[in-house]
Amino acid sequence: MEKDRLAAFMDAVLAIVMTILVLELPQPEEVSFAGIWAMRGAYFCYTLSFFWLGTMWIGIHNEWHYVKKINRATVWWGLILLFTSSWIPYSISVVSRDIYNVTGQVMYGVSILLVTFAYVALSRSVTLCQGDSCDVQLARLDAMRRTKIIPDIFVKLVGLLLTVFVHPAAISFAVLACMVWMLLPYPKKPLFKLKH
Repeated sequence: MEKDRLAAFMDAVLAIVMTILVLELPQPEEVSFAGIWAMRGAYFCYTLSFFWLGTMWIGIHNEWHYVKKINRATVWWGLILLFTSSWIPYSISVVSRDIYNVTGQVMYGVSILLVTFAYVALSRSVTLCQGDSCDVQLARLDAMRRTKIIPDIFVKLVGLLLTVFVHPAAISFAVLACMVWMLLPYPKKPLFKLKH
């Protein structure tokens, strides 16, 4: 299969999901600086989610630049990624009602982790689909991504546990830390050796 239709579809759905994020924000009770300041937690979660999804989109764009073909597994992982991403606006709407609600933050954290797992599976299926014709740059991106994903998932899981047992907003700060980690340049050598 050609990649262009799936890439265009994923771009469109991710753009819609990112737009819906702002529509899920509640209005301030009072239109004043105090009312807006009271919404700072909701604005933080919105901004974080928007740029986290944007960072994922950039990763997909960079990776798919080197993709020559896709298969059914890639299409299905793309759909699963979009499905899990579509839960982010809903979880943001729940968190926006009460930033310190543990259940809402856990829902947000689980949504983020599901998107992360789907993204990893999509990226892996793209690389495996290329077979022997895999571009050197794509293989390098795959190896480096796999190096970064272990700490990424670990920090998100720790953030989720801290949310449950210590502070409700810990998952949000874990996602922020992971986003910054993913934006840092790739290391020259892999931090971990992973087997295919």
